[in-house]
Amino acid sequence: MVEAYRWGALTAGAAVRTASMLLLLPFMLGNLAIWLRPTSSDRFGLLGGLCRLLAGSLTVAFTLAIVGVTMNLVGWQCVPYAACRAHRPYLSWLVALPMGTRLAVLALLPLVALRLFWAIGARSARAFEGFRPSPPRPPRAEMTGSLSTPGFWDDERLTSWLRHIHVGLGAGMVDVSLLIGVSGDRRNLVGALLLDAAAGLVLFCVVLLFLPVPAGHGQSRRFLRLLWMVVAGVTALSLGYAASTREVPVVVGQMPGYEGSVAGVVAVQGVLLVMIAAVTVARQRRHPPRARPFLRGLGTPLVAALSVIVASAFTATLVFRVADHLDRGNIPDPIRPNPPALGPLEPPVAYWWAALAGLTALLIVTLFAALSLLTSRRRRRARAERVVEQDYPDAPASAAPRLEAVRDTIARSHVAEELGPMLVAFFVISSLGLASVVLDLVGIGPTQIAAMISGERDGTAMLAAYVTDAGIWVISLLVIGLLVLGFRAYRSAETRRLVAILWDLGTFWPRTVHPFAPPCYAARAVPELVKRVSGLAARGRVVISGHSHGSVLAAATVLQLSPAVLPRVAMLSYGCPLHRIYARLYPAYGERTLCDLGERLEWRWRNLWRDTDPIGGPVFDGRRGVRSCGDGAAEAVDVRLRDPRSVTIDPADTVPPPVERHWPYHTQPEYQAAVRDLSGLFDPDGLR
Repeated sequence: MVEAYRWGALTAGAAVRTASMLLLLPFMLGNLAIWLRPTSSDRFGLLGGLCRLLAGSLTVAFTLAIVGVTMNLVGWQCVPYAACRAHRPYLSWLVALPMGTRLAVLALLPLVALRLFWAIGARSARAFEGFRPSPPRPPRAEMTGSLSTPGFWDDERLTSWLRHIHVGLGAGMVDVSLLIGVSGDRRNLVGALLLDAAAGLVLFCVVLLFLPVPAGHGQSRRFLRLLWMVVAGVTALSLGYAASTREVPVVVGQMPGYEGSVAGVVAVQGVLLVMIAAVTVARQRRHPPRARPFLRGLGTPLVAALSVIVASAFTATLVFRVADHLDRGNIPDPIRPNPPALGPLEPPVAYWWAALAGLTALLIVTLFAALSLLTSRRRRRARAERVVEQDYPDAPASAAPRLEAVRDTIARSHVAEELGPMLVAFFVISSLGLASVVLDLVGIGPTQIAAMISGERDGTAMLAAYVTDAGIWVISLLVIGLLVLGFRAYRSAETRRLVAILWDLGTFWPRTVHPFAPPCYAARAVPELVKRVSGLAARGRVVISGHSHGSVLAAATVLQLSPAVLPRVAMLSYGCPLHRIYARLYPAYGERTLCDLGERLEWRWRNLWRDTDPIGGPVFDGRRGVRSCGDGAAEAVDVRLRDPRSVTIDPADTVPPPVERHWPYHTQPEYQAAVRDLSGLFDPDGLR
């Protein structure tokens, strides 16, 4: 009997889900960062706490961007000017409202956005994490961090806990922005108390990000209900106070306190990234992995920095595109302000620096990528040459063009291994870009600093302004490109499958850092597979066959099987990224986990791989730099397939055999041979 399990619908089956995932990309990267740590410990320790704080800053950054669009650009900088609201009936009605009431009404939009994120997270929890494994997990099982721990994939309670905290953070920042905007420096007793309460709510949520989830489910539910009541109460009082405030000190320019809030978030993110990098390096030196990680051990800070950069691109694009629309096509800055009739319409300085840093990072990373590919070309070609000489020693001269095509295919299939230096360079450039934090805090933009350095205000400042404008358009086009990709995913099943390949990597792990990240499909797939395999094993032998990322799900399933089931289970993987990608990207769950997997199966495991495969590879082949588990049986796991089978044309055919690369494996004779081999490895005594 043959059964198939398809999980594609969990990542790209629904077009709307695929498109929405692109919008949640920064949150996904923030959640992914903790899983790239060098050791299995510290998932909920210092490094985990820092990653959760950074994830909280992403929520705050998105909330402030929406506040910047609604309250700052529209309510404060556009509506008071007749030329800005002219021929815009959707804005004209706001001028009749007092400034306090206007800001209170516009503050509802970021609150609605937070509620939308809440709804997406709750819906995904029901759809993806609603499957309950049997038996239920023991208390505090998530603290061990092992893939074989019962309940490892059941993180719904943690996600719900973090979701309440993030909504509290976002609502608290909306309250703080609103109260500072309507009061400025002149606050009465009520306004001061409310501002203290809103700031205290934000700080309290920050502290909660460090604390573990209460052990008792009822206790956590009561606490979250209390937190929700506090958030709702403070927000309602802040909205009521702002709506009742009639005399608001209006100043030209940005809403009071807003630019400082944005700069403060950027500063916090910079400090957190430095701390994450320091803790990661310290952990790696104390517990060095057996094999050198793909990202030189900087996977956690690198992906964390990438999440911040992508979030900055999203937020800056949102603010600048709305500002560009409101001022009817002109991009204002301190050197080229809008006419007085239109109003200032100035985005915060932090977004100008984000645009300039994004352009610089993109150019430098592109340069490093080109250099990495050029410098590694000779090494990759030499390796491909050795493979071709080994596989086709007697190839005729007429097969030279075919041999060259095979060499190119093998060389290209190992490009990914050469991009580590590029990504590390990206982290360094991103870290250097955070030096602009100091300038953000004092409100100095790129044009001012350029004029101060050169001493020529007009020429150099204008050049800096044009370069910054270019950065704005570049990051805007990149974000728009993602939106177009999301639209294509909505219209095209092929595009959805392409996006799903990337999402297989990014959404495999539970959401233990950011609750608004795309849901973890393994939280449903692994328990379902465990239950089905256990049921089949009760009736006879089971060979779990997994291709590509399916082999990762198969491995996670085997690690969750009970000892009573394991003697009846074997595993066949092909096109398998377990070592080539997962063990190197996630050193905390690397080679020791693979050895544990083989030992649990008593080495009833075969892995088919090709040199031309750009994704899969060997698991225990020592010739490829993969270390042994100290068991001779591990050497029999990997089975190499020559690809193509021949470089000459068979007399019964008109073309040479194709280069299979990643597809297919299950149609090859070696696949059938591996199934027969595994069937003969079962212990007859263990099947009674």
